[in-house]
Amino acid sequence: MNTLDEIKKLQQRINESIIGQADVVQKILVVFLADGNLLLEGLPGLAKTRAIKSLSKELKASLSRIQFTPDLLPSDITGTEIFQPELENPFVFKQGPIFANLVLADEINRAPAKVQAALLEAMEERQVTVAGKTYQMEDLFLVMATQNPVEQEGTYPLPEAQMDRFLMKILMDYPDSESEEKILELVSAESRGEFVSNEPISQDVIFKAREEIRQIEVSKATRKYIVDLINATRNAHKYSDNLKTWIDYGASPRGTIALEKCARVIAWFHQRNYVEPDDVREIIHEVLRHRLILSYEANAQRISADQVIDELLKSVAVL
Repeated sequence: MNTLDEIKKLQQRINESIIGQADVVQKILVVFLADGNLLLEGLPGLAKTRAIKSLSKELKASLSRIQFTPDLLPSDITGTEIFQPELENPFVFKQGPIFANLVLADEINRAPAKVQAALLEAMEERQVTVAGKTYQMEDLFLVMATQNPVEQEGTYPLPEAQMDRFLMKILMDYPDSESEEKILELVSAESRGEFVSNEPISQDVIFKAREEIRQIEVSKATRKYIVDLINATRNAHKYSDNLKTWIDYGASPRGTIALEKCARVIAWFHQRNYVEPDDVREIIHEVLRHRLILSYEANAQRISADQVIDELLKSVAVL
């Protein structure tokens, strides 16, 4: 069995646990294979937490869950030094929950900015600095943050600088009626203990897949298309009157890098060794929707980031 087959087996197993969210499951795997971090937004009860738990269960990976609350402290995430006078070196570092392969930052917007910022170094540099000492994260590392889009009382919106560090923002919606019936059957089977546990898949499969993805070619024309799309968010007046009206600030170079990395993964899933413009278009909404700062006019007209990206795709030509 080749690496792609192993990843598809992992995807199938998660789909059996998260029914009716096949697209969300694939996008989570795209982020994982691109070695990034994920922001998952959806209403309560849509299995956001279950998604990352299922990934941990089907993969040989440790899982840590952090429930973000207004009274959380940065040390509750990163860990802290404990004084133990009986030891020769009395200050011992106790690792926080950030030291795991998969980290679920549940309802991340319920903690103040200082606590949210405690994740930034781990997400970007894959390390944590406490009391002047640096501690490296695991080689396999993913932060999946969740937030509720409707209940905003007592929340702290994520700063743009932190939003930009998430490789993708995925939106989770209600399952259809057929899927919801299957969810009831699954819950009943689990309550009776009829759910069969699978042998977890080795982490080596992820590292092999990443190596294959790094070998995928991106032509000069496709790379220019990616750059043109990002440039259109910064110089909207050159492309469309609507874009000029709707966008205040465009995506950073981090968005350009993210778009190419994710397009490589999509091409790999399609069993190609090169990236096509369709791969870029398939993933662009998830990569850019949290990187665009929309204008007052766009918000007043209830124009969403996805609608802006749709207009972007119409306005930028494929070479």
